This record gives sequence, structure tokens and C-alpha cells, in this order.
Amino acid sequence: MPKAYNCLLELRFSMEGLNLALAGGLFVALTTSLGALLAVFVRRIPSWGIDFSLSFAAGIMLVASFTSLILPGIEESGFLKVSIGIILGVGLIYLLDRYLPHEHLTKGYEGPPSLKEKLRKAWLLALAMIIHNLPEGLAVGTSIAFSSKDGLITALAIGIQDFPEGTAVSLPLAAVQGKRLKPILLGVVSGVAEMVMVVLGYAFFSYFSGFLGYGMGIAGGAMLYVTVKELIPEIYKGETSETIVTLGFLAGFYIMLFLDSTLG
Repeated sequence: MPKAYNCLLELRFSMEGLNLALAGGLFVALTTSLGALLAVFVRRIPSWGIDFSLSFAAGIMLVASFTSLILPGIEESGFLKVSIGIILGVGLIYLLDRYLPHEHLTKGYEGPPSLKEKLRKAWLLALAMIIHNLPEGLAVGTSIAFSSKDGLITALAIGIQDFPEGTAVSLPLAAVQGKRLKPILLGVVSGVAEMVMVVLGYAFFSYFSGFLGYGMGIAGGAMLYVTVKELIPEIYKGETSETIVTLGFLAGFYIMLFLDSTLG
């Protein structure tokens, strides 16, 4: 009887974790979609607003990669597993960045040159947004697999930064397209992709819990790559005041630090 009870208890906790992953995934998808929805009501956003939003996202992602993933992973599974995971995470996003065609607002097109003319600009911008969001979804999913409390904090922080990030990408896309509906739909697609990654990340690393240390390193390394390679160069390549960018980064940095230290 005790053995059977333990099996039922494990199944119950697994279902609770899955429900939490679904809720967290739905939250980040919703905030991304709501950010994109602003393209209907706001005709334009100043360049400093876009850069502030992106630097805000960079601040949150940088802190979250350490406080929610890398450091807890090292404490739980040891340095070796997490460090291998970081290398794998960086390598995974590097390959996506190199071989998946996409386009940034400032840096322009990246990916195989032969595919540049085969996809419309709207889809290229949307793919860049998806590349950014996949590590965030994985971060939420692996955090939930590690700890329900850490997972909730990570989902809240990622959702907060997804809202302005969704707006920052969708508004320029709406200006390029001259339409409002398509950017919103692409924002929703990006949010759904992030939600799927949350559920997949949780399901895999909760079932194969021995790989959780690697998973936390993968998610942390992927977010570090996106922050250092994509967001920061994109921000500083523009002409926005460095003070605005620094303030945005510090705002995201302190919000994530506050959430982690207060709620953790």
C-alpha cells in the first residue's frame, strides 16, 4: 500500500507540475500577444521606446539566466553538468541564428543568403522574434521542473518583459507592412511557440530528471546568447541615447532581482 500510494503521489505532483507549466506558458503567450495587440491602437513608437523595451528585456534575461537557472542548477547538479549545458544552449541558438533565415530591426538579415528573397520581411522579423522567445519558454519550463516557486517567478519575469518586447517588434512590423492584423497574428504565433517550449521543457526535464542540470544550463546559456549576441548589439547599433538604454537595462535588472530575492 505505501508503494502504491507513493506512485499516486508522484503522479499527482506530475499533473500539478504540468498544469503549472500550462499556466506559465499561457501567461507568457498572453503577454506577448497583448504586447503585439498594441499595434492596433498605437500608430508609432519613438526609437528610444523600442530600445528601452529591448534593453529592459535584456536586463531581465541576464539576471534570470543566473538566478533562476545557472546558479540553482550548479547548486543542485554540480558545475560540470550545468557548464556543459551552457555550451549546448549557446551552440543550439548559434545554429538557429546561423541557419534559420530571420531579420532584425536594426541589424538586418541573418541566415543563409540563398533564403533571403524566399520569405517575406514580415515572416523574417517574426522568425527573429521566435528565436528570442524559444529560450525564454525553455527557461520557464526547466525552472518549473526544478521548483514550482522558481518557475512561477521566472514565468512572471519573462511575461513582464514579453509585453514591451512584443510591442517593440510588432509596431515597426506594422509600419513596414502598412497593416495591423498580420503583426498581431505573428506576435500570437511567437507567443504560442514560447508556450509550447514551456510545456516541452517541463515535460522532458521532469520526466528525465537526471538531465535537469544540463537543461538548466541549456536554458541559461541560450538566454545569455540571445542577450549578448542579439539584444545588446541590436540596441547599441541604433542612435538612441545610451542613458535611455542603460536605464532600461537597469529597470529590467532590478525587477528580476527584486522578484527573485523577494518571492524566491
